[in-house]
Amino acid sequence: MESRPDFPYYDGRPVAVEAKGWLFLLGSVAVAFVALTMIPLRAFPVNIMPALLFVAIPLIALRLVTGGNWAALFGKVGLREVALMVVFALLTIIVSFAVALGLSQVMAFTENPVSESMRAMSGAQFVWILAVTIPQLVGEELLAILPFLAVLWFCVTRLGMPRRIGIAIALLLASLLFGAAHLPTYGWNWTQSLIVIGGARMVLTLAYIASRNLWVSAGAHILNDWVGFILTYELGHAPIATVE
Repeated sequence: MESRPDFPYYDGRPVAVEAKGWLFLLGSVAVAFVALTMIPLRAFPVNIMPALLFVAIPLIALRLVTGGNWAALFGKVGLREVALMVVFALLTIIVSFAVALGLSQVMAFTENPVSESMRAMSGAQFVWILAVTIPQLVGEELLAILPFLAVLWFCVTRLGMPRRIGIAIALLLASLLFGAAHLPTYGWNWTQSLIVIGGARMVLTLAYIASRNLWVSAGAHILNDWVGFILTYELGHAPIATVE
């Protein structure tokens, strides 16, 4: 039986990444996030450009740092990987719903403005937005997984922690960072961003931990978000019942 590969880069395999390399990679993630959120290209069809830059900038940086080993972040996609995508997408939906339901008793939530705008879209506009989310959500996986690997490297290589403890710390910190990146989207609602979004992110990062394959966590992320978007769109375009 083929053994599952370890996480790349943190322990010198398949190539060593040192402190400067990790800082460069984290900087590329920050630049990519600024490109996604600040470039004023919001109209069809150029609204795909920020999403493409969001995924391209970290991948180019990863190629510069690791050479031909940049693809170690990814893996093959077969029936097992597709099944994992579905399982972790369902887990993310369940966890998000459960956490949001519990918190709804004590706080108000801020709606995602993208979801809100989908209610007024035509069918063609909606399909295009779904297409735009594909590169954007792969970029969001890089936003989460590269910091996860950087923290894991720091904990294990620099602090000498056991690998399992390093994984747990990296999972927590990367999830909180991902949630914090969503603060502007949700009106600086710290509880919603850090707990609800961060909790969902934790499940998606577990998809990467289980598979060592960014395609799996990205696929789960896309399925999770698309379910929410499709439900929002359908509810927004449902006929209004009238009493005659």
